[in-house]
Amino acid sequence: MPLLVTDYSWTQTEGTVCISVPLKGAKAGKVDILSTDEYIKLHFPPYLFEAFLFEPVDDERSTAKVGNGVAVISLPKRTNKMWQHLMINTDDKEKKKEIRERALLKYQQKLSSESKTKAERKHAEKKYALETMMKLEKEERDSIQGMKDREREKTTTELAEWQLRQKEKADEELKLQSQRVKNKPKALTEKQNLGCSDGEKVKINQRGDSKAKSKRKQADLPAPRLSGNIQVTFTPRVFPTALRESRVPEEEEWLKKQAEARRAVSADIEELKDLKEEERNPDWLKDKGDKCFATGDFLGAVNAYSLAIRLNRKIPALYSNRAACHLKLKNLHKAVEDSSQALDLLTPPVAANAAARARAHVRRGSALCQLQLYAEGLQDFQAALKIDPHNEALQADTQSIRDIIQGSAADPTTH
Repeated sequence: MPLLVTDYSWTQTEGTVCISVPLKGAKAGKVDILSTDEYIKLHFPPYLFEAFLFEPVDDERSTAKVGNGVAVISLPKRTNKMWQHLMINTDDKEKKKEIRERALLKYQQKLSSESKTKAERKHAEKKYALETMMKLEKEERDSIQGMKDREREKTTTELAEWQLRQKEKADEELKLQSQRVKNKPKALTEKQNLGCSDGEKVKINQRGDSKAKSKRKQADLPAPRLSGNIQVTFTPRVFPTALRESRVPEEEEWLKKQAEARRAVSADIEELKDLKEEERNPDWLKDKGDKCFATGDFLGAVNAYSLAIRLNRKIPALYSNRAACHLKLKNLHKAVEDSSQALDLLTPPVAANAAARARAHVRRGSALCQLQLYAEGLQDFQAALKIDPHNEALQADTQSIRDIIQGSAADPTTH
């Protein structure tokens, strides 16, 4: 049972009451203070001080200072008048119990409200920081891309001008040659023919005979084959879903997008002209990135996926796999961005891309949770669980995030 402190002292003015309680050797860090508008409690085991105040005070402006072996509590009065006593004069235990319970309830509500407000403010600050970081990174990427575009335009213009100058130069040379041929006297040609020797005439005749023979050989060749068309038929694709649940148009659209993505290879990138043939293949680069990831070379995997993305920006697996690498490297903002890009490409949502969508949601949710944005991360885990509702590991992770959110909201702040 605690020992009640009776050797306290108090002073007052018309607007303030000050209470001094000796701590009897207790350390300042071990003093628990509870203050409401009608009840004061100081607990420093094994001692206890309670005050059921004579008049209500403004607990929002109340202060407490602990040090030098004494606790000083300053209580602003709600009404400016002098009190006859510090505490109410009653021995009614039930009334005191009621006041104590009411004070504890108010104090708990105050702590809960402060904790909730603090959690919301912290969440808003982190969200603002994330949005600011993503905005800055986007501006930096846009600036770099603008510089590249300007350099490309400048190089293209210079190349076009150089080609035009070469063409004009060639046209001038051709024009000069044609003029020289026209100005050459015809009589000179006839004179040369009349003045040629017998040996030269034989050579001329031999050249004429060889030309005649080549013409005869060409005449003896068979005619080229006639062109035609070969009809090719394909077996119709049958989807595994039942007819009442079938989403054939969406699945056909997904397959069409995948086929277009495989064909959309960027061949006009100047920096990639020095690469080998296989290094220009996005599928080969994806396999290389997968092998690097499996061996723990996450930076090598990021480089392989990034090069493949430069060649083809329409393959969602490249962004999703690079997001997994960024998770390993703790590049959390980049993991969120790549996962979001993968989800944008994984449309329309069909059975063929369900597993890929679930992985992208889990990777983005993991990155958001590591950034302590648990509410946003929970939404991604719930979306993945909706796609794969029987995944026990996914169920456990989702429940863990719920527990963290509930725990952070209910965690009281120590005063």
